Order: sequence, then structure tokens, then C-alpha cells
Amino acid sequence: MKLIIIERNAWEHLRSSFTDFIHSVQQLIGNPPEAEQWIDNEAVCKRLGISKRTLQTYRDTGKIPFSMIGHKCYYKESDITEILNAIKNELKDLTSSNNE
Repeated sequence: MKLIIIERNAWEHLRSSFTDFIHSVQQLIGNPPEAEQWIDNEAVCKRLGISKRTLQTYRDTGKIPFSMIGHKCYYKESDITEILNAIKNELKDLTSSNNE
């Protein structure tokens, strides 16, 4: 093993620089995002009120993003929430158009 001897001032400066570097990296990274929740076919069908076949059609046409693990499809809960919000907005627009 090889030993390297440095003066105390040099060590303190190096340690301080390293601490500043760690602090800078932590500020750049910030708080890591929370892990995304994933749901399966059955849960998506229930939330959207659709059949498994309709869900398959949405996947085939690219209307709904998904990931496959093995032979099972999973969907980001945030994507499903966005779809539900879009449907609600469309319904709201339709009802306001009919009332005019």
C-alpha cells in the first residue's frame, strides 16, 4: 500500500471542495421524483369503463400508452388519469355546446 502525506491545510481545502461539490450535485438533482404507479389491464378497464377488447384496440391504435413485462401489459396511472380528464373535458364541452 502506498501512503501519500499532505499538509493539513491542503487536506481541509480538498475536503471543503468535495463537500461543496456534493452540495452542488444535490441542488442540481433536487428531490427525486416519486416512483410512478403502474396498473394492469383489469384496473384500466374498470377505471375507463371499457372492455378488454376495447382496451386492446386502444393499444393497437396507439390511443393509450403501455409497457409489456413478460406477456402482461401495464399502464402508467398518470396516463390513465390524463385520458379520464380529457374525456371529462370533452363531455363538458359537449354539454356546454348543447346548452347554447
